[in-house]
Amino acid sequence: MAAQARTRTRTPNEALTRLMAEAGVGNAQLARRVNTVGAELGLRLHYDKSTVSHWLKGSVPKAEARPAVTEALGRLVGRPVVAAELGWGAEAPGTRDVAAGVMELSRADMDPSRRGVLGAGLYSATLLVPSFQEVLAGRAEAAEAGRTVRIGAGDVETVRRMTVKVAEILDEIGAGHARPMAAAFLANTVGAYLKASGPEHVRRDMRAAAADLVYLTGWMAMYEERQGLGQRYYLEALALAGEAEDHVTYCRTLRGMSLQASHLGYGARALELADAAAEAAPAAGPRLVAFLRGQQAHGSAMVGDRHGALARLRETEGALARADNRRDAVGGYDEAAYFFHEAHVRWSLGDGEGSVRSLRRSNAARSAEERQGRLHCLGVIAERQFRMRHVEAACATWHAFLDDHVTLSSARGDAHLTAMLRALPAYRGLGAVRELEERARHVAAMKAG
Repeated sequence: MAAQARTRTRTPNEALTRLMAEAGVGNAQLARRVNTVGAELGLRLHYDKSTVSHWLKGSVPKAEARPAVTEALGRLVGRPVVAAELGWGAEAPGTRDVAAGVMELSRADMDPSRRGVLGAGLYSATLLVPSFQEVLAGRAEAAEAGRTVRIGAGDVETVRRMTVKVAEILDEIGAGHARPMAAAFLANTVGAYLKASGPEHVRRDMRAAAADLVYLTGWMAMYEERQGLGQRYYLEALALAGEAEDHVTYCRTLRGMSLQASHLGYGARALELADAAAEAAPAAGPRLVAFLRGQQAHGSAMVGDRHGALARLRETEGALARADNRRDAVGGYDEAAYFFHEAHVRWSLGDGEGSVRSLRRSNAARSAEERQGRLHCLGVIAERQFRMRHVEAACATWHAFLDDHVTLSSARGDAHLTAMLRALPAYRGLGAVRELEERARHVAAMKAG
């Protein structure tokens, strides 16, 4: 009887009712969406329409499942939804400490026993991103009290040199080796630098240097298919760039977030972030213009804006032609990157053959040190060849991919290998396919061991 009494006193969740009406979904549909998002979080949820009915009547999901519910609702209505909006708890108040955030995130990233802490940080397609002006208006300087370290220009240079080294390792042997090094350096060294005292111009330069490394670490997490983790690093990079008043790193990070959205298939979000990056950019040099316009072209193509995509692509090509020959370790843009963008635009607009040609031109223009980029490009070529049913050509590309994959640590490379092994059985009647499948399974077993 007591349990029945408690059930009767629950207050119906009108906020959830309104959100479901806004999304146009019923109980069973929402339950399925929550289960799907839960799987992205590593949760095994088995909700059904009766579960949602209980929520509507006032019951509250278990704490670990609430992020899955709010993210599912956010994706359905096209804007962020937080637990507090549904009466399921509120975020803790207080001023955000960017240095502490970077240290906590990187320590959790490098500690296998705490990987579960990062599980709740799944990629959110509806995340609100503050403008550069909002970041500047809201920035709070760290208190001087308690600082035991004083930094100088040499410490800033140390961070910048380490960022270059990490980028080189990324290119040569893969993000699987480079990201742990970056996370360890952020946790053990950069965090202390960010809390240190020193001349204000040095502290500002340190935040800018740290923003570059945090951005690069987020890019590596994204590349290794740790999408929620990558997004969290990107948010920290935005905050640091804002505190440093560094427009370039801020818009570069927004562009990275756009690339992540496009990789995950969120075309409208990719275009929105690419446009925000372009809007945030200062009086940009030609290389930065090319860097931003290329991503705008990709986003435009994903939403079916053929005219806009081709116009942006022409602007990208023109800007790149005016750029110098400098090769940036972080956030660089060159011919290989341009042809890769061109390939995505062509593919989104229905030109498969042109896309493959552009991808081949991208790898031809790629420097020998960019082995991870070459590997990914080969995987994309082969998968598109398969989708166009150019099976024997795809097999030849896959063999080149396997030549490189055995020497690199790359989760994205592993994903390409998995995609290959799923695609091949349908064509086992061809000798080239049987030969490739045998080799691919051998490589997969070797990588797993």
